[in-house]
Amino acid sequence: MKRTTKGSLAVALGTAATLGLAACGGGASTTTSSSQAPAAKGGTLTVLNLGPKEHLDPQRMYVGADILFGSRTYARTLTTYTPGSDAKMVPDLATDTGQMSDAGKTWKFTLVQNAKWQDGKPVTCEDVKYGVSRTFAQDVITGGPNYALTFLDIPTKQTPDGEVPAFSGPYKSDAAGQAAFDKAVTCEGQTITFKFKKPWTDFNMNNAALTAFAPFRKDKDQGAKSDYQAFSNGPYMLEGTYDPNKGGTWVRNPNWSADSDKVRMAYPDKIVDVQGIPVDTTYQRLIADAGEDKTAISALQAQAASLPQIAGNPTAKSRSINVPAPYVDYLAPNFKSKTMSNPKIRQAFAMATNRSAYITAYGGPTVMTPSFGMCNKELKCAKDFNPFGNQPNGDVEGAKKLLQEAGAPSPLPITVVYRKRGNADKALTALKETWDKAGFNVTLQPIAEKYYATIQAPGMVDKDVFWAGWGADWPSGSTVLPALFDGRVNISAGGSGQDYGYFNDPEVNAKIDETYGIQDEAQREKAWGDVDEMIGKKGGYVSLVNQKFTFMRGSGVKGFEVNSQMGGYPDLARIAVK
Repeated sequence: MKRTTKGSLAVALGTAATLGLAACGGGASTTTSSSQAPAAKGGTLTVLNLGPKEHLDPQRMYVGADILFGSRTYARTLTTYTPGSDAKMVPDLATDTGQMSDAGKTWKFTLVQNAKWQDGKPVTCEDVKYGVSRTFAQDVITGGPNYALTFLDIPTKQTPDGEVPAFSGPYKSDAAGQAAFDKAVTCEGQTITFKFKKPWTDFNMNNAALTAFAPFRKDKDQGAKSDYQAFSNGPYMLEGTYDPNKGGTWVRNPNWSADSDKVRMAYPDKIVDVQGIPVDTTYQRLIADAGEDKTAISALQAQAASLPQIAGNPTAKSRSINVPAPYVDYLAPNFKSKTMSNPKIRQAFAMATNRSAYITAYGGPTVMTPSFGMCNKELKCAKDFNPFGNQPNGDVEGAKKLLQEAGAPSPLPITVVYRKRGNADKALTALKETWDKAGFNVTLQPIAEKYYATIQAPGMVDKDVFWAGWGADWPSGSTVLPALFDGRVNISAGGSGQDYGYFNDPEVNAKIDETYGIQDEAQREKAWGDVDEMIGKKGGYVSLVNQKFTFMRGSGVKGFEVNSQMGGYPDLARIAVK
């Protein structure tokens, strides 16, 4: 799951007031609606961020805002997404979006000839191959996505820590491990070939949304010390050093050429990346719109305290956007629970769930909207279905009837575990009220620290329901449904993995395997929607909401837009201050 920055989740920051911000719905990216003069090159853009910056290293980045910033400034990838309301996957460092064969188990990309690093040397196939190899050094290159370990056709070996790839990265792998990697990833001139152990039909989408397969120059690699030493192949390069707590300054890369890059307009001469600014302070500064803040933007979404001030200030409101975010809140009934193993009880629980009360507790429709599926509405796998036909405010009488049919005691005691933060206490208490009216007797169990690690552990199997949140790594059901509901890859003696409710259904698993192999994207995403509906109707989850984010810009910023295909954060590809 592509992460949000710690402390910045909209779901944790709702306000009790329903605000009058203009919602901009639909599409992958939304821009401000105010009329602006054409953009021109020049000037300094300031990006205000909470920080500290987790990583600059492309193989280690896994925070949505950081990935999108890095992708548009210094870390290009084989493919990417265009900005704008009709965002599409396009070639970036590659000449096309990839050539797939062997039913998705082999992918080839040919790199462009004119992409260069900041020292003028060309970006090569070997640079991409080396970048991918770094992910396997799990003791050094930590924190990033590990898809390469899962998919690349590299044998595994048994260790005291379990089964791991035979290749352990470029720093200490033995000859056999290096040979295995060299067989799975090959270069012939500027053409790179990846061989996977199982079909990966949307591998090019992974490249577009994440930077884990980005190139990295071997002679510039210092292992863990490279984390804040970005070496650029994009339009900007780091000036001096980078302090993760304070930020850094990005200036033009003289060896970047617009001829090799049709996505990044690179309008500002300089980008000042400021870390360590509290989110509320950022929005106070942007509302005031004074001095250098006129050419500043927020990297993170507004918190509760700022929303009424934005809504009540016409000029601030005109510089804000309220957009769909790619994150879903949901509840996972525990199939190991004696109570929740009963399908009628799971259905009753789902029908008694009051999404409207949950949304109100967090601040209303500018913060989130009700959902019934796990595929966020911004994804192509999103399907319009309602598993049990109840309205967003729940169906208390229908739930009561199902509990009676199940022969459940009245009231029926259950424990619901949730992550304690922000307005979560208020939101879960609002849900409990309707659940209890329907015949449940709900005990709420909040957990503040190490939430996901705690609920995954075997010691939690006696609980009945778990709250969770999820965001797709790239815009496909393949990064949602298997990750959360394929028990084969999640459930072990060590716990649930990301399948928090221990859902493991043979019919669903077979459909997952079938869908992975569909090569046509439209058909594949439609099939993921069918898988979503299948799981929902089996009571494998209770989807609650799709989140929404509010962002602001200074009055001197042009082309401010948000790209939900790449995490739902501000996209710098066409931004300008002149």
